[in-house]
Amino acid sequence: MTDAVSNQIPESNSPAPLPDAHGQAALLLIESLIHTLIARSVITVPDAIEVVEVASEVRRDIGADRAEMDAALARSITLLENISQSLRLDLPG
Repeated sequence: MTDAVSNQIPESNSPAPLPDAHGQAALLLIESLIHTLIARSVITVPDAIEVVEVASEVRRDIGADRAEMDAALARSITLLENISQSLRLDLPG
């Protein structure tokens, strides 16, 4: 009897998974909240950047602890780095 998984197309040839709608909404909500807190002077831009950088470090640590070396880990870190870069645009220059 053949295993159903062995009959599937290898993962490298399969289409990319659809983005997670819940994750996208949560990320957008948090980024918007951070920008709103900055606009209302509740948090400074450097403090907001630090929060995002800490989140990125924690994500890396969790990935290392779980021995994750996958695209999801890299993508989540990239998304956090993108938010950090977006916040850096608000730094006085």
